[in-house]
Formats: sequence, structure tokens, C-alpha cells
Amino acid sequence: MSALWLFLAVLGAPLLHAPVLRWDLLPSLKRPLDGGATLGGRRLLGDNKTWRGALCMTAGVVLATLVLWQWGWWRAQLPDAINDSAPLLVGLLIGLGTVGGEPPNSFLKRRLDIAPGQRRHTAGGIALAVLDQGDLVLGIWVALLPIWTMPVWLAAIAFAAISAIHAAINVIGYAIGARAAPV
Repeated sequence: MSALWLFLAVLGAPLLHAPVLRWDLLPSLKRPLDGGATLGGRRLLGDNKTWRGALCMTAGVVLATLVLWQWGWWRAQLPDAINDSAPLLVGLLIGLGTVGGEPPNSFLKRRLDIAPGQRRHTAGGIALAVLDQGDLVLGIWVALLPIWTMPVWLAAIAFAAISAIHAAINVIGYAIGARAAPV
């Protein structure tokens, strides 16, 4: 269970990305990952998935990992296979997993004609909303495979924990006006 602490590095993503969004930094990278491509008349991912976001979020996780790596207690919580790997590699894999977990969900929502930032109030819509909160766990699980295979039970616990934490943070964001409530 202590391996769940590896997800602490994910906090670097919003810590770096939030000011970039707030002050519209790096505007030249504010280009959709899908390049505007469509499938069946619908965007592949949409305008909200940008190169700026992908690069900043990955970089934020890498930086957070490098900082956390200096803290012996944090490293002691990590599985041996991760602890024996280079910190830059670990950060890069966690960062790529964080970012890589999002596009499949966005792709699915575009196929179902759900606009970015919107939700359906159906059982399927609720399931997609839950997936949206924890999709980074699935991405990290896959991204870490070259150095460590996360047990299924741990991935399930991580998914539940991250989804709950992410949802709580979103609720706080809505309450203080930092986020717009989904329609």
C-alpha cells in the first residue's frame, strides 16, 4: 500500500500547469493535440487537450519527482523496482502516464457527442465522470510497465483513492469559483 505514495508526484502537474493557464503562458503551444482532426464529423479529442497542457503537466510531474526523490522517506515508500530506477526516468514515466491517461477518455466522450467540460446525467455519463477523475491511474499503470508492474489490486485502490481526491478537489474548486461547474 505504501506504493500509493508514488502518486504524490502527480501533484506537480497542476502546480506547474495552473499558472500557465492563469497567465496564458506559452501561447504558441496552445494547440490541440489532435490538430483539429475529426472522425465521423467529431473531433478526436477537442480543443482542451493541448501540447501546452501535455508538456507542462509532464514537466511538472518530472520536477515534482526530482524534488520528492531527495526526501528519503518518500523513496522508502516506493517499490524496489522504482527506487532502483533513475529519478528522471521515473518522473518521465509518471508524467507521461498522467497525460496519456486522459486522451482515451476524451476520445470516448467526443464519440458520444459530449462536449469538453460537459457531462451526461445518465448511468453512462456518471461512469465517464468517474473515469475522468481517475484516468491518470490507468495511464501511469501502463507507463510504468517498463520498470514495474503495479499489482491489479493496488491499481484498483489507487483508482478509487485518486478518483475520490480528484472529485473533492473539483468540488472545492467549484465552491471557490476557480472552476466552472460542468453542464
